[in-house]
Formats: sequence, structure tokens, C-alpha cells
Amino acid sequence: MSKVYFIGAGPGDPELITIKGQRLVREADIIIYAGSLVPIEVIACHKEGAEIYNSASMDLDEVMDITIAGVKEGKSVARVHTGDPSIYGAHREQMDILESHGIDFDVIPGVSSFLASAAALKKEFTLPDVSQTVICTRLEGRTPVPEAESLDKLASHQASMAIFLSVQMIDKVVEKLVLHYPPNTPVAIIQRASWPDQKIVEGTLETIEEKVKEANITKTAQILVGWFMGNEYSKSRLYDKYFTHEYREGMARS
Repeated sequence: MSKVYFIGAGPGDPELITIKGQRLVREADIIIYAGSLVPIEVIACHKEGAEIYNSASMDLDEVMDITIAGVKEGKSVARVHTGDPSIYGAHREQMDILESHGIDFDVIPGVSSFLASAAALKKEFTLPDVSQTVICTRLEGRTPVPEAESLDKLASHQASMAIFLSVQMIDKVVEKLVLHYPPNTPVAIIQRASWPDQKIVEGTLETIEEKVKEANITKTAQILVGWFMGNEYSKSRLYDKYFTHEYREGMARS
């Protein structure tokens, strides 16, 4: 059946693509994958004769020309994005073009790099009495961000934060964060989370800039910020034996 599938390939580890995503890659007649961030191993399961294109060297028109032509020929197309396509995936514009041509498509979610980064650290973004909010954002660079979402304004919440596409400007990131977070706030940099060459640098807002420069990390990295990386928090009520909910009656306190 001719259809387009936008597939979240996950953060890098080929085993972190979903079962559904892998099946659709395996069945696709045409595969267009973001080769700058998606390892070739993710699509190694493709069937014999499948057409493979690396979108790293392609522009939007080239991607859409191949996609639309393929569908019109009765072929299925797997458009393979890194992480989850809904976060900095630039797939909305592709979907709008497909809709304008009356072409059917589905989106298959994937594991984002900010989730893989928390897993690499063995941390939980939402700790009781510490943070119940996760902010995913980026620093303005060649691509601007809305003024209301500037990093210093978001930092005023002191929530758990995952900062994308900004490690090359770590000095500016720190400059904006220290306006609201204490200087001793934990910070971790995870480069290429889940890849074989994954690199982790941990510190605080006072020390992280120097550590990042010493580690020569300039791209493909998450910046995680917040006290969720600390060791003080309250235990969840979910498993508290004295706490009742729909599936369990709590014990009476003596």
C-alpha cells in the first residue's frame, strides 16, 4: 500500500527504534533517513531492492520530490528521523506538503535523545518535592526562538531542563541559566546518548563550561540541568503502603 511513514529512529542505538518502526523500515520500498544523526545500522533491515536516500545532503524539495513520486508509483516510503520526529524534527512542513497533495501518512513516535540522556545518567526528571516539570528547549542561534521562550525566562521556573542544539554555546547557556538557578545547580552534558562512543560530562553551573571545553564537546549533545540529578527528594506516594488509589487499598497507620 502506498503511504508515507514518519518514523522516530530513536537516539542512536539501533535497538531503540520501536518494533513498529523497524517493521515499517523493513517493509518500505523507499527509505529516506537523516544520515547525519541516524546510524546506518537502524535501516540495515531494509528489504532487497529498497531505494535508500540520505537526507543529510538533500533539501526539502528534493526529499518531497522523491517521496511524492514514490507514492504516485504505488510505493511505501519510510521517512526516518532521529529521536522522535515531533521534537526538532522539521516534519510538520513535510506533512503539510503531503496533505496538499492528498497523500496519506502516519507518524511513528520514537525515543528522544533527552530521554536517552536521562537513562544514561540513571536519573529521573520528575522527583517528588524537587521537580514535576520538564522543559525541552534550545538556545537561540542561527534559528531564533520566540522571545517569550528565551532561556533566561524559562530558567526562572527552575524546573528540570533538557537543552537541545546548544552545547557549542555553553558559555551563553550558563550565562542565562545562572540568572535564576543557583551556581551549584547540577548540570550534565551527554554527547551521542546511547551510541557506542557516548560521552558524559557532569558538573555544576560553576564548572560545566570549562569541563565541556576540556572534553572538546561541540555538537550532538544534550545539556541537562536541575536538582533532579541531586540526591535529596521525597519518595513517591504511588508505592507508599499507606497511600490508597484505584488499584490498592492503603494500610492504616499505627
